[in-house]
Amino acid sequence: MLNLSEIKTGKNIIFNGIPFAVLHHEQSKTGRAGSVLRTKLKNLITGTVLEKTFQGADSVQEADITKTKAQFTYQDGNDYNFMDEETYEQFSLSREVLGKATDYLKEGTEVTILNFNSNPINLELPAKITLKVTDAPPCIKGNSVSTGGKIVTLETGLKMSAPLFVKVDDEIIINTEREEYVSRV
Repeated sequence: MLNLSEIKTGKNIIFNGIPFAVLHHEQSKTGRAGSVLRTKLKNLITGTVLEKTFQGADSVQEADITKTKAQFTYQDGNDYNFMDEETYEQFSLSREVLGKATDYLKEGTEVTILNFNSNPINLELPAKITLKVTDAPPCIKGNSVSTGGKIVTLETGLKMSAPLFVKVDDEIIINTEREEYVSRV
């Protein structure tokens, strides 16, 4: 069991029987009142974020989250299928669970799977992913004055801002944590 002083950003805890990741914590103590811990928790199964305040003697259990490597193999409707790289076992996760991560998945992408009680519940994307540009407006000569970019469409269907020089069939590197263009390959 973790007490208030042990609940920190980055820890995985079980709250109401569900695994959560602690995104932010702030502990305060005022006068005679007991210690108060304000947290932002991300549900590792659904991806929803909630704010929870813990008081004085509250304690929570640490979640036993294991990580394994897997490869995205294919999409079947709302299900995204993966293959464990060690056991070659196949499993699927739904679009609802994966959320925005589906914007970066193409066949063969290697990801880290989060397992709770030996069951896959979600994934972590690599920090950077390379995707091919399938649609981009043409660059107009003399348009180099503006420092902005243009909206391009990538092979997964994701639309994002990229510099003016990016064109169709270019491969670009994207930071998945900040959801932004990094460079051209």
